[in-house]
Amino acid sequence: MERRAHAGTGLVGRKIHRGQFATLEEIHGELAALNRYRLVPTCSADIEPLDAGELHTEVQLRILERRFVEAERQAVEAEASRAPRDASWFVHWFESLKSIGPGQGDPLFPWLAEEASLDDMRWFLRQEVAGEAGFEDLVALTQVRLPTVAKLEMARNYWDEMGRGDQRGMHGPMLERLAAELDVHSMATPVVWQTVALGNLMVALAANRCYTYQSVGALGVIELTAPGRAEQVNAGLRRLEIGGATRRYYALHAQLDKQHAAAWIQQVLFTLVAEDPSLARPIAEGALMRLRAGERCFSRYRAALWSTI
Repeated sequence: MERRAHAGTGLVGRKIHRGQFATLEEIHGELAALNRYRLVPTCSADIEPLDAGELHTEVQLRILERRFVEAERQAVEAEASRAPRDASWFVHWFESLKSIGPGQGDPLFPWLAEEASLDDMRWFLRQEVAGEAGFEDLVALTQVRLPTVAKLEMARNYWDEMGRGDQRGMHGPMLERLAAELDVHSMATPVVWQTVALGNLMVALAANRCYTYQSVGALGVIELTAPGRAEQVNAGLRRLEIGGATRRYYALHAQLDKQHAAAWIQQVLFTLVAEDPSLARPIAEGALMRLRAGERCFSRYRAALWSTI
């Protein structure tokens, strides 16, 4: 895929002051701007010269980001502290999140499978695409300088996400092809703040080394819990007569993520906690933070979709 410089990713001209934002939409809009600034490739000729004002703006946004992440972390801190520190017991606790974690078994997904209209599904997919932070990039950021066994498993996961070197098998473009086929980007419906917050959380955990192990937990719990949801979305798309090539992203993740989850739990989580039991807590925090953010999205999506029924 051709890499192009993107204009409009700089922070010049933003006026960020403590306490300025009135709404969560504004807060997460600013954090999304920070993520574009630090992640989207640019050429130096496309941005204004860095000056003290832009550095100050970036610092203010990173303070805002840290407050957001810490609020999310503190909300799950007590529950995470109860996660076992023994590696074997920890992975049992982690696997139990598939059943008892926040947002699991949400009624949104059976409804998508069995009842949602095509317009309902397009609205849902618009949110899904907007909240996608790029799993492969998050894995790449997180694995930096981790121990060898964990790093190797994350490399295998990354290689799968990249289609094992075949552009046609890359997971990100699969989702974009689905979005294009269903024309979700043309919808006038706004992206809700809960969706933006989910993406902001995942980038914040992966991009800040002080949250590396929270990111490990968050990525692992995605692999653990996504297959059931993907299976139901795929069933809904099939019911709506969306072709197999178009819905391949969800059909693939309904199966492949089961393998990814098993490998992540044993090769990443077990080995990290076995080597350093104190890592159980931040890994548990990240998993619960991600599940809680997803639960918030599902509740908001139901409120929007079911209000029209």
